[in-house]
Amino acid sequence: MKSKFLKATIALTIALSATSFAAEDNFALKGNIQTQATANNEDDGLKSFWFRANVGGMYKSESFDAQVMLRIFGPHFGNTIDGKSYDKILADLYWANYKYSLGDHKVNLKLGHWKTDWSQSTNFGTYIDKAIGTRGFMMRDYSHDAFELGWNYGPSAFKAMLGTTDNKFSTGYVRVEERVKFCFPLELAAAYRVNALDAMTKAATQTHRIAGYLSYSFIQNLRLYGEIAYLKTTTDSDVNAASVKAGTAVKPEYAQGSEHLPFYVGVEIPTAGILDHLMFEMEHIGNRDEINADADDFAWTVAFVKSYGRTKAQLNVYSEKELDDVGVALRFTTTIK
Repeated sequence: MKSKFLKATIALTIALSATSFAAEDNFALKGNIQTQATANNEDDGLKSFWFRANVGGMYKSESFDAQVMLRIFGPHFGNTIDGKSYDKILADLYWANYKYSLGDHKVNLKLGHWKTDWSQSTNFGTYIDKAIGTRGFMMRDYSHDAFELGWNYGPSAFKAMLGTTDNKFSTGYVRVEERVKFCFPLELAAAYRVNALDAMTKAATQTHRIAGYLSYSFIQNLRLYGEIAYLKTTTDSDVNAASVKAGTAVKPEYAQGSEHLPFYVGVEIPTAGILDHLMFEMEHIGNRDEINADADDFAWTVAFVKSYGRTKAQLNVYSEKELDDVGVALRFTTTIK
């Protein structure tokens, strides 16, 4: 295993180096170091604390973009082989994007593994992709293998995607998105997703997701924004605990026959340059306790963001399961290249 990893690392290093020499003006090494700590009022100490590094490179040109990023964790993250702990290194991002110009129309074909989160909240949203009830803390970690066809014209950007939840494309989904982004002050987005690939080889229910996003800026850093979604899961008598365990059916994303209407609203408030961003958000998920036991339907968060040179600090104060159960998360991201 170590030999395979060493070979992969050497191959990646050679590939990145070769690309940098071949297209020095368009290739850039990228990297950052992140640390995050979280705590709540039920713990004597920190709920969690970690360091990690992200390193890789990006190539950009008029007709082709590509990125490779590795995520590196320390030995204490549980990567144990033969009783010994090792650093944990993950292939976080790796994608290629082919771009074509047809007059005023821009077409692209993207393939690989990347993050698709498109909501611009500090803690909530991205209901089209994430499991509702989960939170992202500014930088989302939802990623997958996918093919994407994009079409841009004026303020409109359309994307059609085929994504997988395994490495064989035997389970997965179809996702379409339309985003209209004006120079100022309005931005609109809508998306639809259904796990259509799940039923190709096994019994499966279908979860239909529809989501809409809106952001309106009155002036710089004074903005109202929010997202709403509708999720509907069908029923199938062939899908049950026994068939899922036997491998003849795909486990449903949500309870069969269930419906959910999650939404959040947020406001960004200017601070006269003291902070980069100050945001307050409120989320509602009806019957949230069916998804997160003993959780309130409402949740809230306040976010503070400030950059110092190469370092960005992000502080979130938020509710956990109950509105008065306060948690705190602090993340520092230091860019090294």
